[in-house]
Amino acid sequence: MLKIEHLSKTYEGSDKKAVDDLSLHILPGEIYGFIGHNGAGKTTTIKSVTGLLPFEEGEITINGVDLKKDPIACKKVIAYIPDNPDLYAFMTGIKYLNFIADIFGVSADDRQERIRRYAGMFELTDSLNETISAYSHGMKQKLAVIAALIHDPKLIIMDEPFVGLDPKASFLLKEIMREKCKEGCSIFFSTHVLEVAEKLCDKVAIIRGGKLIRNGTMEEVKGDESLEDIFLELTDGEAATC
Repeated sequence: MLKIEHLSKTYEGSDKKAVDDLSLHILPGEIYGFIGHNGAGKTTTIKSVTGLLPFEEGEITINGVDLKKDPIACKKVIAYIPDNPDLYAFMTGIKYLNFIADIFGVSADDRQERIRRYAGMFELTDSLNETISAYSHGMKQKLAVIAALIHDPKLIIMDEPFVGLDPKASFLLKEIMREKCKEGCSIFFSTHVLEVAEKLCDKVAIIRGGKLIRNGTMEEVKGDESLEDIFLELTDGEAATC
């Protein structure tokens, strides 16, 4: 579903690669965790995959389509949830969801069913007629999640998706992630909550200083140790430089 081949990205004015020769393959139905300290290259990788950042070297294909050659086709099948959702504050929640549904060409019946279902799950139904400017950070995060699910994406990309969510909403999001993967959707997400990654992910990748230092199934990566122990062993000393 998602292939990242030898991805490298350097920001203007810097002689250091933010991402350095990174390769990952995420298969249909997989939940793939992406972990590393702040500044390790996680968000740069994610924004490159979503088409928000250009990259100098490498190739990214989504559902068999080259991102550089046909970015629109790639974006039609993905959903992106950033760590700090930047929504149109002047819109009401329901207008925003219908706006996103219009962009992706979601039918009236499908959008109504999905909005009803997910807004009910996240207890946001009564707030959909309020303007987004009145929403708390957690409410905005919930709205961003619903908007991401409204077109039934084949690949969901998330950057710290649990930030700002209360425990119930975090539990619901994890359940939705499992459900979508059972349907064949792929999920690629970054997180600092290593316990969540260990319990939720099929595979995990650890990045340090822009370089991939370990990846594979959860058991391959951590062995008999905890993911936290392995992460700290592999990234020892990096936190002081980030």
